[in-house]
Order: sequence, then C-alpha cells, then structure tokens
Amino acid sequence: MAVKIRLRRMGQKKAPYYRIVVADSRSKRDGRCIEEIGTYDPNQEPSVCKVDEEAAKKWLANGAQPTEVVAKILKQAGIEK
Repeated sequence: MAVKIRLRRMGQKKAPYYRIVVADSRSKRDGRCIEEIGTYDPNQEPSVCKVDEEAAKKWLANGAQPTEVVAKILKQAGIEK
C-alpha cells in the first residue's frame, strides 16, 4: 500500500481550509484517511500551518511520501525527511 501525506480540502466555497492527512494513495482527495497530522490555512496573512511533528516524522520514517505542497509546508515547519 502506497501511503501519501497530502491535503484534504475543507471550508466553504472560495474560502478553502486544509487538513494535512496521511492517506492511501488510491483514496479520493477528500476520502478516507489514516490519520490527520495538521492543518493549513492559506486565507490568513501570513498563511498559518500547524503540524504534529512527532506524527509527521513517524510517517516519513515509515515511508510515506509527501506531495509537493505538503513537502513545502513541512519544510517551513522545520521537518525534514
């Protein structure tokens, strides 16, 4: 099973709010996830992201692949592979 760390879109129309989730790569964007490890709000200035460092490091160590956007968010939070 290929596991990805990606964004799940929440919020209203034209006001997105994202949750950073660990999910099977075959599941839908807003479908079932394994675990929620953080949030990302691009509407605020500057954009706000909160990440559970321990959970993110655990999943990265277990082989989960972050998407490009999530990789940038994790880098901002100081979490490297």
